[in-house]
Amino acid sequence: MAVAAAPTDRLYYPLYAACIDLGVPFCTQVGHTGPLRPSETGRPIPYIDQVALDFPELTIVCGHIGYPWTTEMIAVADKHAGVYIDTSAYTARRYPPELVAYLRGRGRHKVLFGSNYPMITPSRALEHLAELDLDEETTELFLSGNARRVFRLGDQS
Repeated sequence: MAVAAAPTDRLYYPLYAACIDLGVPFCTQVGHTGPLRPSETGRPIPYIDQVALDFPELTIVCGHIGYPWTTEMIAVADKHAGVYIDTSAYTARRYPPELVAYLRGRGRHKVLFGSNYPMITPSRALEHLAELDLDEETTELFLSGNARRVFRLGDQS
């Protein structure tokens, strides 16, 4: 059952503090909801922005691109060093143009590949990846390097 509280609800603050203490990212859905319920609490501004201000040491991975507020999501990721965007629930062909531009440029270290398995398999999520016209380094960062760094997995060079 989903919790209906906004990310800024103090109910979550012990969880955010625990993530910091444990050195693990907090992963959350950002954007509209699939179920028939209000989507407002999925907005990057003010919710993710405020959590990042209250917990500057917290690493936050924001799933589902933040759509339909992708531009807000990019602004929040730019503003806060510890805020990242993942592409779960979207195939490469459906990435909003502003996200693709961000990934190709200043956001190359801020976007992580995600699939939303089992709804979207990794292979399906990656169909048409070549159409994004990413250079080799950006592709590596997007598909693995950023996640290895953010989640502190193995070789992070």
